[in-house]
Amino acid sequence: QVQLVESGGGLVQPGGSLRLSCAASGIIFRIYAMGWYRQAPGKQRELVAAITSRGSTNYADSVKGRFTISRDNAKKTVYLQMNSLKPEDTAVYYCNTDPAKYDYWGQGTQVTVSS
Repeated sequence: QVQLVESGGGLVQPGGSLRLSCAASGIIFRIYAMGWYRQAPGKQRELVAAITSRGSTNYADSVKGRFTISRDNAKKTVYLQMNSLKPEDTAVYYCNTDPAKYDYWGQGTQVTVSS
């Protein structure tokens, strides 16, 4: 059974930073490209950052230069370092494979950027 468990969200002021983690189990983590997705209220879920099995990364224009995705295959964990956060980054953040698999979605972690 595949489990992706996100953590690290919270309330942060504009300009602040957070580091999200996603621990995977039940999959051969190292062979999968992984992504961080987010869904804001009233909006569709979107892919914000992705990392291939070899470590190549790609970012949505809205987060480029502010967010960094990384992975630790030994720990079966993918990370998202978020800097210079803006109110428009407020969303529930999820990890999944890239492309996403329907039955891999976890509960996500809430990120709220507000003063």
